[in-house]
Amino acid sequence: MRKDEFWEGVRGGFPIMLAASPFGALFGALAVDNGFTIADTVFMSATVYAGASQMVGIELFGNHVQPWLVVLSVFAVNFRHVLYSASIAKYIRHFTPIQKFFAFFLLVDPQYAETEKRGERGLPVTFPWYLGFGLVIYFPWIFNTLLGAIFGQMIGDPKAIGLDVLLPIYFLGLVMGFRKRDRFLPIVAVSAVASVAGMHFVGSPWHVSIGALAGVLLAACLPPVESVAAPPVAIEKEA
Repeated sequence: MRKDEFWEGVRGGFPIMLAASPFGALFGALAVDNGFTIADTVFMSATVYAGASQMVGIELFGNHVQPWLVVLSVFAVNFRHVLYSASIAKYIRHFTPIQKFFAFFLLVDPQYAETEKRGERGLPVTFPWYLGFGLVIYFPWIFNTLLGAIFGQMIGDPKAIGLDVLLPIYFLGLVMGFRKRDRFLPIVAVSAVASVAGMHFVGSPWHVSIGALAGVLLAACLPPVESVAAPPVAIEKEA
């Protein structure tokens, strides 16, 4: 493992870690508020490690929903990871099976976004870089979950200080990072409308998968963008 590539990943993931820290603490507070012990809360963050679906899971557990429905709901929220893994497959195909196991375990939203951007820029997606970027987010996430579980009750109502809007703003920032892509606006608009309609007619958390599938279907139906070659420039050389 090349240490320079690993530390490059750590440096790249450090700002993401700072931004994600409140979510880990918020999850810890919400989990304890829904009847989880501190140990259960930390164990869930360490093993599930899926942010939004963890939030959905604890809310369902708190409402005493059947376990099979909890698993199905978490799958619906995490369906986007199927699309994530398909999208970055071309960049990590050189990983060994063990490396792919860790890569997919660490494949959260910012990990996908940064891997995709790095691959598009033509930079190598090496395992040391990927691991460094992922671990600097993963371990603080667990630690902040612990802090939230211990001290979260001091916060009171999260909505009173606006913590409930952190997650939508966070995902909006990730989406806007791809705003320079071709047909960004129509695909995002269709996905958003389908997600809102899914929320109204089907309910949460299925609206997440419905919106994602609508965007994917539109992107697949649109004709490919033809690159326009620059006109050749004749260079005359005098003998």
